[in-house]
Amino acid sequence: MNMMFKRKLPIPQEIKGMYPVTDELAKIKKERDEEIKAVFDGRSDKFILVIGPCSADSEEPVLDYVCRLKKVQDKVADKIIIIPRIYTNKPRTLGDGYKGMLHQPDPTKGSDLLKGIIAIRQVHMRVLSETGLSSADEMLYTENHRYLSDLLSYVAVGARSVEDQQHRLTASGLDIPVGMKNPTGGDLSVMLNSITAAQHPHAFIYRGWEVESTGNKYAHAILRGYMNKHGQSLPNYHYEDLILLYNMYMEKGLINPAVLIDTNHANSNKNFREQKRIANEVLHSCKCSADIKSIVKGLMIESYIEEGSQSVGGGVYGKSITDPCLGWNDTEDLIYQLADSL
Repeated sequence: MNMMFKRKLPIPQEIKGMYPVTDELAKIKKERDEEIKAVFDGRSDKFILVIGPCSADSEEPVLDYVCRLKKVQDKVADKIIIIPRIYTNKPRTLGDGYKGMLHQPDPTKGSDLLKGIIAIRQVHMRVLSETGLSSADEMLYTENHRYLSDLLSYVAVGARSVEDQQHRLTASGLDIPVGMKNPTGGDLSVMLNSITAAQHPHAFIYRGWEVESTGNKYAHAILRGYMNKHGQSLPNYHYEDLILLYNMYMEKGLINPAVLIDTNHANSNKNFREQKRIANEVLHSCKCSADIKSIVKGLMIESYIEEGSQSVGGGVYGKSITDPCLGWNDTEDLIYQLADSL
């Protein structure tokens, strides 16, 4: 076997005991969970914004960014629910490069998964305690979700994970909304199959336990664009794409049909400035079609303090070291613009 077993890591229960969530924070998260769920099951007509940096690479600028979001959230609370995007695991297409705070709590140093587990729990906890905003993270590794399960109000399953059985089954056992992205090849039926599996109950092995799930009625779609066979990025946020998804949802008969539109990735061809235009086009489609409006519950936007991106160790505070992001001024303007349009 070409693996070296370095050390046994603490289980989630032990880490939670070392860094516990107070009763007050648990109450805040529960209230947030219910507010967010109400959007997905139709009890609320508020609009969801999952927004933040491509990867949460450093605690202080992430906290700074979310504190800015909190001030905006207070002003648009009658129309918009902001869920900070704090992605602490970074999928790598080729397997190389910066893999997120979980792997490298200091991006300029090597991997340290024990420090990483602690670092990601601390950043999510600080966001909740200092802003009252519970956050979103990507479930890149299903077995690691329990380290953060008492802190997260939203989970995304990425385009490369959505066909994986373990991700589908684990999603079926969560009690918060889980967004399933369309695969990189763009087949919407694959995404809808994943949602179907996540909404059904299952028995499976999880972290060495035989478990039974009851199904997650808040599992839903995320459209992020796709790649064709020539490696070209193609969008799937246009009016026709949303009508197609609505019809497929109706044919499937799934509970709580819903979708968030990812305004970056293949939808923007990674041109981060296009996110503002895409967001406004999605809202226009909602105004043109009651069917589209009924399923579009919000947007995913990549945004940080400074616009664009830099290499690891670049030294610019609050600037992405992975995909380019909108800067704060454009982000603030966009959120207020969306609120005015809703």
